Amino acid sequence: MKEQAGTGPAAPEATSHPVPWLNVAWVIGLLILAYLPILIRMASQWSNDDDMSHGFFVPAVAGFIAWSRRAELLAITPKPSYLGLAIMLWSVIQMSLGILGAELFLQRSAFVGSVWGSVLFLGGWPYVRALALPLLMLPLMLPIPAVIYNRITFPLQLFASAVAEHALSILGIPVLRDGNVLELANQKLSVVEACSGIRSLMSLTFLALVYGYYSEPRLWVRWAIFLASIPIAVAANSFRVSATGVLSEYSPELARGFFHTLEGGVSFAFAFALMLLFHVLLKKLVVERVERPVAV
Repeated sequence: MKEQAGTGPAAPEATSHPVPWLNVAWVIGLLILAYLPILIRMASQWSNDDDMSHGFFVPAVAGFIAWSRRAELLAITPKPSYLGLAIMLWSVIQMSLGILGAELFLQRSAFVGSVWGSVLFLGGWPYVRALALPLLMLPLMLPIPAVIYNRITFPLQLFASAVAEHALSILGIPVLRDGNVLELANQKLSVVEACSGIRSLMSLTFLALVYGYYSEPRLWVRWAIFLASIPIAVAANSFRVSATGVLSEYSPELARGFFHTLEGGVSFAFAFALMLLFHVLLKKLVVERVERPVAV
């Protein structure tokens, strides 16, 4: 039997396993039935809380990534695990405790736990590994508990204030700092919670995950981009506070209203550009190290 020229033996076709749509449907139905009031209230906070405006994008992007990997999922043999069912049951108990104690974070994180448990229950660990990124994205849509939020934002406020104080002093602008308040010659600037940078920090880390997934095949580089986004966001916010102090010396109107919002957008664009630059430099460093000839 002759083979055609230029062709090798035919590659075996990938086996496609049937999706247990009935099981998937009733699990999704139960999740919606149990958590719909909680999800509606969380979506309302996304709409009204500027720090959580990225919350709408998290489940949408996670769902899109999961859908884009459907061919890989169909090639995996499902190995349902009853551990997933146990996680779902525990999440329901956690949700109930959260409702009784009026603790929103317990209720909302219970939904994430139920999603994780349902994937494990329906497909087993192979499905969890295939959907690791979208599953790990889901906690980013949860508003941070107030007690943790305050412990994060206040140090960020103090850090941004200190950086702005040094920057203004270097530029020859008289400034006196009292905690998170900058006293200038003509006015006082308060670095409040909204200026702490937590908003850009949370948005940039989420964007770093998505950008790394679509731009880098190497897992360690994705992690490097994600981790680098944290100090980049903090540094960019400190730059914004410093720039606000400088501009307000020329016109106090530049420190509030539309111009203050515009400065936030420019700061975030600057942070994203720094993240792209970090990726470019990292790739250049890796390529040079790989291509560098070894002395013998």
